[in-house]
Amino acid sequence: ELQQKVEETELLKMELQMLETERVRLSLVEEKLMDVLQLLQQLRDLKVSKRALGKILLSTLESCPDPQPGKAHLFEVLDTLHQELTACELLQSQPLEKAQSHQSLSNPLVISC
Repeated sequence: ELQQKVEETELLKMELQMLETERVRLSLVEEKLMDVLQLLQQLRDLKVSKRALGKILLSTLESCPDPQPGKAHLFEVLDTLHQELTACELLQSQPLEKAQSHQSLSNPLVISC
C-alpha cells in the first residue's frame, strides 16, 4: 500500500509539473498576444489601411507554413506577426510633417512593412 501511495505521489508531481509548464506557455502566448494587439492598435491609430494590415498578416502566414498547426505553431505565428508589425516603417519612423504623414497614410501602397 505504501508503494501505491508513492506511485500516486509521483504521478501527481508529474501532472503538477505539466500543468506548471502549460501555465508558463500560456502566459508567454498571452504576453505576445498583448504585444501584437498593442501594435495593431498603434497602426489603427495611424489609420493604416485594412489592405496594408492584410498584407502584413498574409506575409506572416506565408512565412510560417505548418501543415499541422499546434501549440508551438501558434506561438511561432504570433512571434512572426509581432516581428512583422515592429518592422513596419510607420511604427519605427519619427513623427513626420503632417503633410508627408497624411499623404503616406492615404496610399496603402506607399506603406512598406
